[in-house]
Amino acid sequence: MQRQKIIVIDFGGQYNQLVARRVRECNVYCEIYSYKTDIDKIKQMEPMGIILTGGPSSCYEENAATCSPELFKLGIPVLGLCYGAQLMQHVLGGEVRRATDREYGRTGIKVDNSSALFAEVPENTTCWMSHFDYISKTAPGFKVIATSDNCPAAAVENASENLYGIQFHPEVLHTPEGTKMLYNFVRNICGCTGDWRMDSFVDENIKKLRDHIGSGRVLCALSGGVDSSVAAVLLSKAVGKQLTCVFVDHGLLRKNEADEVEAIFGAAGPYDLNFIRVNASDRFYIKLAGIDDPEMKRKIIGEEFIRVFEEEAKKIGSVDYLVQGTIYPDVVESGLGGESAVIKSHHNVGGLPDYVDFKEIIEPLRDLFKDEVRKVGLELGIPEKLVYRQPFPGPGLGVRIIGDISAEKVRMVQDADAIFREEIEKTSSEYKKSNGSVPDWMPDQYFAALTNMRSVGVMGDERTFDYAIALRAVKTIDFMTAESARIPYEVLETVMSRIINEVRGVNRCMVDITSKPPGTIELL
Repeated sequence: MQRQKIIVIDFGGQYNQLVARRVRECNVYCEIYSYKTDIDKIKQMEPMGIILTGGPSSCYEENAATCSPELFKLGIPVLGLCYGAQLMQHVLGGEVRRATDREYGRTGIKVDNSSALFAEVPENTTCWMSHFDYISKTAPGFKVIATSDNCPAAAVENASENLYGIQFHPEVLHTPEGTKMLYNFVRNICGCTGDWRMDSFVDENIKKLRDHIGSGRVLCALSGGVDSSVAAVLLSKAVGKQLTCVFVDHGLLRKNEADEVEAIFGAAGPYDLNFIRVNASDRFYIKLAGIDDPEMKRKIIGEEFIRVFEEEAKKIGSVDYLVQGTIYPDVVESGLGGESAVIKSHHNVGGLPDYVDFKEIIEPLRDLFKDEVRKVGLELGIPEKLVYRQPFPGPGLGVRIIGDISAEKVRMVQDADAIFREEIEKTSSEYKKSNGSVPDWMPDQYFAALTNMRSVGVMGDERTFDYAIALRAVKTIDFMTAESARIPYEVLETVMSRIINEVRGVNRCMVDITSKPPGTIELL
């Protein structure tokens, strides 16, 4: 089905995914493209609206990321955010200058709520500013529709041309009315009706997959995580027994996880799937021996995954398609969706080898964000416990072990992680029994990672020289931004004591409180 679409044009901003995610919360489909995308391609896509992201440059500098003035003459509504707003003014004849002081953080603004962009937004509200430059003179036809104490043009509009610029970031949670502003743009100004819904996505994609695959045989790369599990059940609904799910135990899973996955998807589980478990930890450890570069780890794991699947496909017989649980953030973070730098090559995207011995790779969830995948899972009847399990990276503990990988290091991080998760879940459960809800500090994702640091300690009156474990726990809505979870100190003390006493080879625990950005949730 041809959906209404908003295009996000990426100028290298750190929040590009978040912009697209907020648009989808308005039930409007959205995709991210580089600012280098040809104007004719943009026309062919027939978007209902265009959003220009922030970026790290100054628009007036030589070789700064820019766009053609024609973009603003297509008759398509355009909203510029931060750098995008400045660039719009610069290209259309306004002026942008360096500010005396950088404006960063929560800032009070006064908006003209007679503007369609600020409909039903309080006149005085708060936003998140992050800029060195400011609009010193608006382009012809534009007027100022928002100001702050230090920003004379916090937002501008040319309503007759449907051109709008916002100097701040409406996509972040620190701008409480930001979603309403984006809703006003995509639903009211652009005229989108909100046809992006997960119930229709499921029905349409089951039919599309069935038609596309026909009588072909399909191999699904099943990790047991949310994404691959949803992909597997979606394909099973589409093609039934033509699908074989191959679960590769690469020796980098959480403690007891391989057995848990088999219990859910194997012969004794609730799903009528052709399920094959491959125990391949030794071959992965051999390939990863001595490798400490995180990108190399990801690529090695990605290639070895494919080789295992190819081997299993040959055992099965003729297999035409490989199915993966790739999701949209995987694509963008691997540098394939916009203009932002490659953050990390996901093993099933940027980590794939050049040659893959399948007719085609099918990625039915490639256009979805994580919370959209969860909604699809619920639509498919997958139990909430599985749908809402913590995300686990495809390369597994390979990206939770800093430095080279060995079976001994895997054992350490598995045991430490199991203790951390056990204590968090126990404390949360006890709190819920007493208070009827989970505690406010309960993290959305939490795990233990093994640092490459060894330090001196004393255990049993003897000197030790062992590894340090890092405990990571974050609160997040969309996994694109995250803040450190404030776990009670007494819980952390219990975790520390258990890990040091129960995990051989560890003598120190640390807590990682870095937010995302600037950090990522995973350490590598």
